[in-house]
Amino acid sequence: MLKATLRSFLAHKGRLLLSALAVVLSVAFVAGSLIFSDTVTRTFDRLFASTSADVTVAPKDDLSSAVPTGAVQTVPASLAAKVADVAGVASAHPDVSVQNITVVDSDNKSVGPTTGAPTIATDWFLTDRSPVELTSGHAPQGTGEAMLDADTADKKHVGIGDTLTVMAQPGSFKVKIVGIATFTTTNPGAALVFLDTKVAAAELLGSADRATSISVDAAPDVSDAVLKQRVAAAVGAGPYEVKTADEEAKSAAASLGGFLDVIKYVMLGFAGIAVLVGVFLIVNTFSMLIAQRTRELGLLRALGADRRQVRRSVLTEAVLLGLVGSTLGLATGIGLAAGLIKLMSAFGMNLKTTDMVVSWATPVAAYVVGLGVTFVAAYLPARRAATVSPMAALADAEIAGVGRPLKTRAIVGSVVGVLGAAALAGCAAASKTSSAASLLGLGVVLTLIATVIAGPLLVRPGIRVLGGAFPALFGPVGRMSQRNALRNPRRTGATAAALMVGLALVGGMSVASASMSKSFDEQIDKTLGADYVVQNANGTPFPAEVTDAVRDTQGVGLVVRQRFAPVAVRLPDGKRVETTASGYEDQLDDVAHVTYAEGDSAAALADGAMGMDVDFAEDHDVKLGSVIPVEFPGDRTTRLKVAALTDQDSAEGFGVQGGLFFGIATVEKYVPDGQDSALYVNAAAGTSADQLRPGLEKALDPYPQVQVRDQADYKKLVHDQIAVLLYLVYALLGLAIVIAVLGVVNTLALSVVERTREIGLLRAIGLGRRQLRRMIRLESVVIAVFGAVLGLALGLVWGVCIQQVLALQGMQALAIPWTTIVAVVIGSAVVGVVAALLPALRASRMNVLAAIAHE
Repeated sequence: MLKATLRSFLAHKGRLLLSALAVVLSVAFVAGSLIFSDTVTRTFDRLFASTSADVTVAPKDDLSSAVPTGAVQTVPASLAAKVADVAGVASAHPDVSVQNITVVDSDNKSVGPTTGAPTIATDWFLTDRSPVELTSGHAPQGTGEAMLDADTADKKHVGIGDTLTVMAQPGSFKVKIVGIATFTTTNPGAALVFLDTKVAAAELLGSADRATSISVDAAPDVSDAVLKQRVAAAVGAGPYEVKTADEEAKSAAASLGGFLDVIKYVMLGFAGIAVLVGVFLIVNTFSMLIAQRTRELGLLRALGADRRQVRRSVLTEAVLLGLVGSTLGLATGIGLAAGLIKLMSAFGMNLKTTDMVVSWATPVAAYVVGLGVTFVAAYLPARRAATVSPMAALADAEIAGVGRPLKTRAIVGSVVGVLGAAALAGCAAASKTSSAASLLGLGVVLTLIATVIAGPLLVRPGIRVLGGAFPALFGPVGRMSQRNALRNPRRTGATAAALMVGLALVGGMSVASASMSKSFDEQIDKTLGADYVVQNANGTPFPAEVTDAVRDTQGVGLVVRQRFAPVAVRLPDGKRVETTASGYEDQLDDVAHVTYAEGDSAAALADGAMGMDVDFAEDHDVKLGSVIPVEFPGDRTTRLKVAALTDQDSAEGFGVQGGLFFGIATVEKYVPDGQDSALYVNAAAGTSADQLRPGLEKALDPYPQVQVRDQADYKKLVHDQIAVLLYLVYALLGLAIVIAVLGVVNTLALSVVERTREIGLLRAIGLGRRQLRRMIRLESVVIAVFGAVLGLALGLVWGVCIQQVLALQGMQALAIPWTTIVAVVIGSAVVGVVAALLPALRASRMNVLAAIAHE
């Protein structure tokens, strides 16, 4: 049996190649994502471990916020002298390092990275752990001098002697580049500007007596853990956090983890799609091979092979296919990871392929995925093969399963479909987002399974409708192509299912993204009352001089500032919630239309008061007039009275948890070093908005980090952000289509083989080669369009349900992107034509007599 299995596998290696490609793609994305993330993690672990001081004293960061405030937490620079007196300390140095600043050249163009990495201004203090070394010029000495990292200098064409402007929280200042520093370790992609230590503190923090942290070097024979205990005892447990080098490295790596997780999960998403679609391809391939080998399997049974041996033979072929596909997939995954590393280098993160990490878990995961996919996909065809009767060897057996009834599928598919529909209906009727999302996920899975199971039941009515015009348009060739697609509903359903999965995903996400865009458009029109909004391009705050420049612009009437503050509120139900609050100036109602359930803007922005979302208040037993303890960074606390409850949709700009906001004076009091995050600007009387814009843009020309946006610009910004998600979905669709095309090619190729005699007879009675190719192309097109229609119909249902979930978050509008849907259907027909090219060409080149004599 083993020899027969190996001979059969090698005999059909050409037919199995397309199925192996699905395994290769699945494994490649899994292996590539693991190798890439392991490489980046290991690289940065080494960087952080090699550059962290033995012990670091920094401000305690007890409140986190996804929205930056512009404030820089500091410690007294004099703390370094106090720490230096601790037993076991070799030296202590006050560090100054500020991220997300803006540095521009003489043409007011930013010299920072364009990849989202930060621009960091720091003090120049060279140690054995420094990640850079001076390679040109000299170190900065005193006011007006600075150094720049070599990568930034090269990319932005900055040289020694050039003048740059640094825009920091206390204000802007000019520096002359006097030196270039080159990275000796991995360049994380950031731009680094180095200043004299005293100058850095004064210019970046507003005082030479402040620092962002204290770096402590241990004396010989003193461990980091022991030194940490001694330093912590000396500085006290108050506002300071003391970390060892290992702890600091882990903390820095954790902040990088989110970025790595995004890449990893995106690639694993591709792997998941490849696995899911690949299963259909492999099931179809093995089902057709077994159907074509009915007589061969019957002979094996007649010669004494029992059912277990036949089943084991087929599964062995699947395992061999999985081994080949997994091995090739692992090699492809290594190449994919190398490509990603090169891509990151192009973006400024200088990773090295020589440092690539292939841990033991990667090949294990690769072979588990590859073997698991093929084994699971081949199991049902293997069971079917075991049922072949020895008598099949004596007859010209027809394809297995063609005439078998579909009652079981109908019953199981109906039951699962009803459960899925009930879950989706429950999702649409749910009142809470969490329960609605759970029901949505359950409904999506169940309806997908039901459609796959019941797909063959839909083949006959679907193909008859979609191919109904073929006989009229193409005559007998069109009629035969339609009947060929109807010949085996199971095969047609499985082939179409591969395409259906990807298109269902695209249909659902297209409806969701179109609905989100329309909802935001409506809410921007409804809520934004200002002529213009001035914001940083990446959402970070900007210096006060930007606000001054806007106010001094001719034609500006009203300017309302907005600031953010990370806070923690202790609520009456006993819960402590960390979130981000907004601070506004008193004229909020002149630039925004806020809907209130109780109270008004004047009450919410008053001293000692705050506003809150009404739903959040109800969830936590907060009433109008409740006094809530509020914690701010730096252990600053206060108690604020809830003086207004808003009834805003999240799309209207109060989407942070709780919708907390108060007067900007409260933010300035408890986050004293913060910066403005947005300016809402109205034109003065006698000046139109169109007349004001050129003046605003000219006034802000020296500040390339900020942008002037009106309502249309805001809508475009939202659309662009949503489009990023949609592009990812389209990329997943592209992968699904590639595998689905392989499935259609495989199905048609195997179908041509099993219909060899039939094709020979058709050619003998006068069917031309062009007519034969057209017949196979039409068969492919109708199968592809059937899969597209089925997938889009399912996707539309999912999309409407997703919109119902989004409606609970205030996104009430429903939009169906009909243009996209029509384009996808047309594209699926093109896919069908492309998939049929090779099988049709092969069929048309058959020798007529040899085909008629084919067994």
